[in-house]
Amino acid sequence: MKKHLLLIFFSFLISFAYADKLELSGIYLGKNVYVMNPFSDSGVGYCVFQVTVNGQTSADEIASSAFEIDLSQFEFDFGEKINIVLHYKGGCLPRIVNPEAIQPKASFEIQTAEVDKNGILHWTTRNESGALSFVVQQYRWNKWITVGEVEGNGLPTVNKYKLKVRTHTGKNIFRLSQTDYTGNPKYSSRIAHESRKAKVSFGPEKVKDELLFTSETLYEIYDKYGNIVFKGFGDKVKLENIQSGLYYINYDNTMGSFRKK
Repeated sequence: MKKHLLLIFFSFLISFAYADKLELSGIYLGKNVYVMNPFSDSGVGYCVFQVTVNGQTSADEIASSAFEIDLSQFEFDFGEKINIVLHYKGGCLPRIVNPEAIQPKASFEIQTAEVDKNGILHWTTRNESGALSFVVQQYRWNKWITVGEVEGNGLPTVNKYKLKVRTHTGKNIFRLSQTDYTGNPKYSSRIAHESRKAKVSFGPEKVKDELLFTSETLYEIYDKYGNIVFKGFGDKVKLENIQSGLYYINYDNTMGSFRKK
């Protein structure tokens, strides 16, 4: 009998000597985490022997093939950062069933969105589930281009944001997006703004050293192979160091071409 007890005791010592840990970090979203907990490799007891949340030992019952980590017992604020650590014996591996329960989600709802007379895009949201960046895109030159990024507050209450944008002549179209752990972006509806700016033009059509715009504008310049040569914002572009030939240009809300002498 004593030999049998000693064998069990030493089995526990060996298991704990080769103990490991599994960590999961995220934010509190009001949901609990579930764990699949196999038997230990020694056949005595279950794999997980301790669970800590932000350094505090969980009071949940873990001596089971599956258990729940009740995060409400820690009285976290919504969106508060949390770190869960499963301490487990060597030779086995527990599995967190729903790691997405503490991952930010792209769940925002746009309440208002508009561009003011100073070219600042304002928007308000509700029902955000964790802090994720808002990517601001503008439809320009037959494609969506990213024009800025703003960190989200991540709160379910009303959130207010703003970003300076560069509008072009005529009707401008913007949209917002967030990408969460799924890798799939969530887009807002389109945000329209009518600009009364004068249409931009450029010259000369045969450039020696410098290309000029009639006013400041976003621009992209491509060579005949479709490789981008210059991009930026301004009312002139220095071109003395590029090769002669045909180039294509996107500017304001239109596209064109010119030749470099």
